[in-house]
Amino acid sequence: MWKVLTQNFFEQEAEMVARELLGKFLCRQQFGNRVPKCLMITEVEAYVGPQDKASHAHRGKTARNFPMFGEAGRWYVYFTYGMHWMLNIVAEPKDYPAAVLIRAVEGISGPARLTKKLKIDERFNNKKALPKIGLWIENRGFKIKKHKIKRLPRVGVDYAGKWAKKPLRFLLK
Repeated sequence: MWKVLTQNFFEQEAEMVARELLGKFLCRQQFGNRVPKCLMITEVEAYVGPQDKASHAHRGKTARNFPMFGEAGRWYVYFTYGMHWMLNIVAEPKDYPAAVLIRAVEGISGPARLTKKLKIDERFNNKKALPKIGLWIENRGFKIKKHKIKRLPRVGVDYAGKWAKKPLRFLLK
């Protein structure tokens, strides 16, 4: 039986949530389609709280990043470079700003390509990750062994000093 991930799953430490999301399925129900498109998550990055200089929450709560300070299991979708949407899922307890960027799913590599292909934009920002909103994550029982996971520094955060080198990016080998 497939299980929709709930708030309890996302209330864990962002690094653990990121690692555990590998092998789970990002599901997108689009208007007019009876069957949702569900694709295995293959690459993620953790942003681990206000001390993380690569995190949008590093400088405090803003109009852009406020979903990160909310309940775990909500989407944080933001616009970057004036042309791309980025999909994140909020992690950790409320008021502790942390999130996991979904970087790739099977067949779609790159966070901007992912949101474009699945038609994900600001409409999902701060919404709970549930089937009724058309975007959620399922556990379909796949177990990913530790040796199948590669840890690397995050992408595009050189400005974050020592935080840029932390291995908070997880991908399937």
